[in-house]
Amino acid sequence: MGERAFRIINYAIIILLCLSVILPFLNIFALAFNPGKDAERGGIYFWPRIWTLDNFNKVFEASNIASAFGISLFRTIVGTVSSVVLTGMAAYALKSKTLPGGKFFMMLIFFTMLFGGGTIPYYMLLSNLHLTNNIWVYVIPSLYSAWNLIIFRTFFQQIHPSLEESARIDGYNDLSIFMRVIMPLSRPVIAVIGLFTAVGHWNDWFTGAFFVRKASLRPLSTLLQEMLTSAEAMRNTLYQAAGTNKYQLLDKIQVTGNSLKMATIIVVVAPIIIIYPFVQRYFAKGVMIGSMKE
Repeated sequence: MGERAFRIINYAIIILLCLSVILPFLNIFALAFNPGKDAERGGIYFWPRIWTLDNFNKVFEASNIASAFGISLFRTIVGTVSSVVLTGMAAYALKSKTLPGGKFFMMLIFFTMLFGGGTIPYYMLLSNLHLTNNIWVYVIPSLYSAWNLIIFRTFFQQIHPSLEESARIDGYNDLSIFMRVIMPLSRPVIAVIGLFTAVGHWNDWFTGAFFVRKASLRPLSTLLQEMLTSAEAMRNTLYQAAGTNKYQLLDKIQVTGNSLKMATIIVVVAPIIIIYPFVQRYFAKGVMIGSMKE
């Protein structure tokens, strides 16, 4: 009886947690596919009252939306692959107990997680390196992550050393061992860190807004953020001018700042939702199970 009650409570909590994630997203979906002027009148929760693509048409009306998408795609692919490989190589070197000064280097890496130089010194550093107003500002500064390095290092330490010893007997050097032995066995951690890194690149609007002045180098997230800011500013200005005639003003517009915001969220989140099922299985289990026999 006690076990059955525990299961019921456990399932109830899980269902509530799932609903807390799913219901807000359904609300975003409904508002994104509903006309803005109709949504402003309220009463829309989990399903559009009137179906429309006007909000998405407004998002894709921007003249440089194609180039912004290309920049986001470039930085996500190149930045993620480069970061995963280089961070993994650094972690593989630091996981060795015989590395001279290994503990000292790990202390320095951990120190960077506790303290930062601030935005202005960071901007001055990027400027001196000629990375501002440059497409590589999206890739080079984020090549290494202290947190990801620690995760990689911890995972590599769990791989049995006999695998490396066998590879060395076969004539493999350190780079060959890393690429041919360690990396194939590290698919779970690579998938997790790769996904988190890709999401960070895809959603990052701050770098494009503060460190890049050329409109042609702005990523999709920065462009959409600028569109949202402009739409909200115009909405507030019109509402202030309309005064009590708010609903008469809504009859003259189709897309509001709020509906544009919801459509933007769908555009930004959709690629991640599409990719996630392909790496989901690596979150639950690894490929090391059963690979070793002593």
